Amino acid sequence: MKKQRALFVCVHNSARSQMAEAFLRKYGKDQAEAESAGLEPGKLNPLAVKVMKEKGIDISQNKTKSVFDLYKQNKLYSYVITVCDESQSERCPIFPGLTNRLHWNFEDPANFQGSWEEKLGKTRKIRDQIELKIQQWLKTIE
Repeated sequence: MKKQRALFVCVHNSARSQMAEAFLRKYGKDQAEAESAGLEPGKLNPLAVKVMKEKGIDISQNKTKSVFDLYKQNKLYSYVITVCDESQSERCPIFPGLTNRLHWNFEDPANFQGSWEEKLGKTRKIRDQIELKIQQWLKTIE
């Protein structure tokens, strides 16, 4: 079976897309290959690093990447999945080839307010939503 190639895109490639990439690598290693990138790459969100470590996944050494750099490299993907809000997802370039575009709307941990513990709790919810979405999606692809 040919592996599907998936690219997860969010604004900064600092949390949501990194978590989605990590979960697809974990759960879909026989079905899919994963990458992630951002519209405006930033720094890894320490909240995302912490909550993923709680799941036994270390993303602390991941680098943020630009979706436009991947586009310029003529990379081909079976799926380009935006994990940011609708208005941001429209800024994603159209990749060449037969690409399925999906949009999964998840809140941005960078926008969470409150104490560290409150923001951590909200980020855990996003992490768990992403994990569940990846597991459900894997059942639908060939």
